[in-house]
Amino acid sequence: MQGHAPEKMPTVLALDVSLSMCRPLKGEASPEDYSRKNLAIHGLSSLLDQLSKLEFTSLIVFSYLWEQLVPFTRDVDAVKSALNTVGDYSKTCLEPFLSGISSLVVEEFGGTTPVQVILVTDGSTGVGTGSLKNMIDLWNQSSEGDSSVKCPLPFAFKGKLLIVCIANPSSPELKKSVPLYERLIELNGDGELFIPEGPLSMTSVQDMFTKIAEKYYAPYSGLLTCGHLKCNITLYPSPEPYTKENEFVSVHTTVSDKLEICGFMDLQDIASPPTVSRHLVLPVASKQKQNNTDITGEKGKDEEEEAEDGKQPSFTVLLHGSLKVEGMVAVTRVAENWFGILYSWADSKKKSSLMLSLFEPGADSVSWLGNLNFLAPIADFSEPPYGDDDNRTPFPVRPKEKRSYAQSCVVWIKSVGLQADLQKVIRHARKLPDKQQQFYKELNRVRKAALSFGFNELLEAMAAMLERECTMLPGTAHPDAALQLTHAATRLCSEMARDASQLIMPLKTNFSQDDG
Repeated sequence: MQGHAPEKMPTVLALDVSLSMCRPLKGEASPEDYSRKNLAIHGLSSLLDQLSKLEFTSLIVFSYLWEQLVPFTRDVDAVKSALNTVGDYSKTCLEPFLSGISSLVVEEFGGTTPVQVILVTDGSTGVGTGSLKNMIDLWNQSSEGDSSVKCPLPFAFKGKLLIVCIANPSSPELKKSVPLYERLIELNGDGELFIPEGPLSMTSVQDMFTKIAEKYYAPYSGLLTCGHLKCNITLYPSPEPYTKENEFVSVHTTVSDKLEICGFMDLQDIASPPTVSRHLVLPVASKQKQNNTDITGEKGKDEEEEAEDGKQPSFTVLLHGSLKVEGMVAVTRVAENWFGILYSWADSKKKSSLMLSLFEPGADSVSWLGNLNFLAPIADFSEPPYGDDDNRTPFPVRPKEKRSYAQSCVVWIKSVGLQADLQKVIRHARKLPDKQQQFYKELNRVRKAALSFGFNELLEAMAAMLERECTMLPGTAHPDAALQLTHAATRLCSEMARDASQLIMPLKTNFSQDDG
């Protein structure tokens, strides 16, 4: 099985730097002499402190135009430094930013990587041309058939649009803006609007960003067990709840906080199974060290214990090394009737990591393994279940019924497919009588396909095609070639050709008997 890197969860921080963000808070039930931009920078800095070091983050500022100040990076300090240097520009206009962000993200990560877009603004949507209300009206017209204006939402990638308003909840301006922001989220298909709880202040804004971090960036904490062995772990990125609407039932499930290893399999048996997500498995210390320094400023015992963490035995290290050396995977139950596999993945020749890939929920998510609940070690059987040949691999498990896609069939979705099949018949026809067997085999194959599709006109067209080939035979051609082409064209025009149970057989001639 080939390894896969964990799915990245990049974040785009989009900060409004229009003039309205420079408005001070005086007179708004706040004693601090801060502007809305100061509060936004403080809130974003607190959010960056709570993000995982594995998160890719980019900083974008926008007003009437937009600019990427920091490309996607894991260097949180670089993003914080750029936040403290942003300037002030003209009026707010969201359309250029919303139109440009898709190409930026797709170029960096492609269209399948989930991305969080956190748009921080002050609730001012502008007036006149370029205002958010005017743009939404134009986008609504485009959805009704007017193609002159194209709506930039939804994004060209899988992403949530989180809109953060640095404004007082009781502000009349914000109350007018909320329906417009909710419409933006509706157009994107996924996202949420955040408003401070209470008057604007450093505390209320920080609490709002903490709420965002807890909801969308909370790390997964769980317990990995294998018999009597266990270890506290975290997964990056955190597994999201699985939701799928099937024909007769809806599937809604989440990963449990206890992951149980059920058994081990060879890499060649598991092959490359279909997965819904991939996650990096990292061990977590049993005791969290929040503070390593006491009130007097002296170093406490926690710092010494943290220095020895690398020397403590860890089950994940043992598991990772064993799977890597033995070339195996660990089949793991992550929830009721939901399985995945743990395996060693290497991004280079020198560095490897323990990874978890999640299957789709259900016991039959990997077709060639059968029901995962029925897997058992060979030691449980009194006799070898797969015979005495030790070199024989038990997988894949072949289904008893014969699948329709296992049959050789003709598919004409595009005209090029039909053209290729007819050209194959013509190639064999021009090499008669040497390719007589192949000619009639392809002729009957195309004829049966035409009958199954109800394409009876094709039979007459093929007959005309063969008659034309007969008239174009060179003088040096074998006499049997003309006889076979004429015979095939005649049979295609007969009633027998409409019976799919019968075959057009070669014409018996003196030439073919002499050759035999």
